[in-house]
Amino acid sequence: MSVLYLLLPLALLLGAGAVGVFVVALRRGQFDDLETPPRRMLLDDERGVVGPPDPRRRAVAADAER
Repeated sequence: MSVLYLLLPLALLLGAGAVGVFVVALRRGQFDDLETPPRRMLLDDERGVVGPPDPRRRAVAADAER
């Protein structure tokens, strides 16, 4: 029974901390855009493209090295 005197305030403190972290994330705009992240994986990523190299990229890279 005496353990409840320790666990109950600890549980309330932990719950209040979780709510506080959620409120801070909400105010900073963490949950503003819920549509883009799931769709981002469907967009083409130039680094992951497999195929022949683009000659324009090679020319730009050569110019950048000079």
